[in-house]
Amino acid sequence: MKMEQYIRAIAGTFVLLSLCLGYLHSPYWHLFTAFVGLNLLQSAFTKWCLMENILTKLGVPKNT
Repeated sequence: MKMEQYIRAIAGTFVLLSLCLGYLHSPYWHLFTAFVGLNLLQSAFTKWCLMENILTKLGVPKNT
């Protein structure tokens, strides 16, 4: 998989997981959902993504 695919998969997993935790455990988990959404939105405008930096350090190849 390429970097963009990993980022989308991780973001989707985080959103679904935090929604489930918010429903089953505490509604405060929905704040994590909002954080993921805001991070995706800011990365669209700034071209910077923290998860991309983390994945690069883990050796995931960039999109080519």
